[in-house]
Amino acid sequence: QVQLVESGGGLVQPGGSLRLSCAASGSMSSINAMGWYRQAPGKERELVAMTTGGSTNYADSVKGRFTISGDNAKNTVSLQMNSLKPEDTAVYYCRAVVSSRYTSSTIVSWGQGTQVTVSS
Repeated sequence: QVQLVESGGGLVQPGGSLRLSCAASGSMSSINAMGWYRQAPGKERELVAMTTGGSTNYADSVKGRFTISGDNAKNTVSLQMNSLKPEDTAVYYCRAVVSSRYTSSTIVSWGQGTQVTVSS
């Protein structure tokens, strides 16, 4: 089992900033990828940003505004969100792809989600 705990959501005005954090714990030998998805009301869940090894991947809609960073030693990933827009309003989910400590399997885990609301 792998657990993901998110923090940092909230209400912010347009143009403001928020920082999301996610910490992974449990029976894992390594983290292969870690990042963030979001889901707005009535829409499908979409990729926001992921980090895999030394590379990062961003949705076009957040490039230049959001920055993802990972700390392998602490099994954490953070998402710095700047210049927030109302269309960034969504529930943000942390996602991790890890290698099991006890088997050869790959585990995909999701956090419980944290609400980000951008509104004046």
